[in-house]
Amino acid sequence: MTFALTPHRLAVAGVGMLLALLAIAVPAAVPVERLRAPPGFRVELVTDAVPNARAMTLGRYADGRGVLYVGSMSAGNVYAVELEQGRARAVHTIASGLALPAGVAWRDGRLYVSALSRILRFDGIDDRLANPPAAVVVNDRLPGESHHGAKFIAFGPDGRLYFGVGAPCNVCKPDARHGNLQRMNADGSGVEVVATGIRNSVGFDWNPADRTLWFTDNGRDMLGDDVPSDELNRLEKPGQDFGFPFCHQGDTPDPEFGSQRPCRDFTPPAVRLGAHVAALGMRFYAGRQFPETYRRSIFVAEHGSWNRSRKVGYRVVRIALDAAGKVERDEPFVEGWLQLDQVGRESVWGRPADVLPLPDGSLLISDDTAGAIYRVVYTAGGG
Repeated sequence: MTFALTPHRLAVAGVGMLLALLAIAVPAAVPVERLRAPPGFRVELVTDAVPNARAMTLGRYADGRGVLYVGSMSAGNVYAVELEQGRARAVHTIASGLALPAGVAWRDGRLYVSALSRILRFDGIDDRLANPPAAVVVNDRLPGESHHGAKFIAFGPDGRLYFGVGAPCNVCKPDARHGNLQRMNADGSGVEVVATGIRNSVGFDWNPADRTLWFTDNGRDMLGDDVPSDELNRLEKPGQDFGFPFCHQGDTPDPEFGSQRPCRDFTPPAVRLGAHVAALGMRFYAGRQFPETYRRSIFVAEHGSWNRSRKVGYRVVRIALDAAGKVERDEPFVEGWLQLDQVGRESVWGRPADVLPLPDGSLLISDDTAGAIYRVVYTAGGG
């Protein structure tokens, strides 16, 4: 199935109820002009024809032309966006009716998709967008709970496929199959756990300088507006434990489980991103289009809070690293999905879910509420 590039679609099952609960109002046309970036940057709309857009991965790409693959959650679809010089030529639905197909990863002409308890593979997909091949089951033995069941996936520098398995709860003591990061061979064999003590990570990437794995983790709910913080963590070696459910944000014992193990037993976060910001996709930036100061940066999509008295998140932030890979600071990069009127009333029209640098050095952002993909470019003159 192919989508023409028509005005915004919101044909996503169940999204209406979710938007009502979150007091989110999506306009008929995506108001990209409301998005704010630092001076010299411009945010463009690539397409608004990807309902419930989540994680992104880039397929074959050369001379400014290629294919962007996008997963979804409640939509149950996987999309292929044909790109040409940063613009969308067409959008195809290459798979539908899947269970939480949020994660996508491309390698050697094959697209891998996480679909709850399964990892699927689509062979030769770049040449078959209008007539997609049947899915090959790579692994169908992953945990299948829907609570924190969406699995981000990506190939690591070691050639293995990494994926997160969230805890099936707000807070609980998960078994050995949950609350961790795992990896496996591309054929589905050799599954092993590489990090534990993780509540729910749906975004990770490797530092190109030292190949350490960094990942976001969502803090637990129902401890108030400001505790605990979401985390950006750094995995330096397999086997590290990041504390869930015993310790949150590196220094806060859980009211129920904290007496069982002290916070000093665990690896603290590299960055505290803020309570309830719902940090999802994150990527390192190694491109050449942005200014030099951005080339040791991490971009993080903050999906936005749902259980806080005043909303936070709904933005993309930048984490600046120094030459040694240490965190220098974090700051807003793209904002505007969360709006305040003159009397302080909040409204939300979009929620960033993932970020992805393109080979030309621009940065893509997916928005699962507006069903859109945006592109951030640096224009130097601010135009």
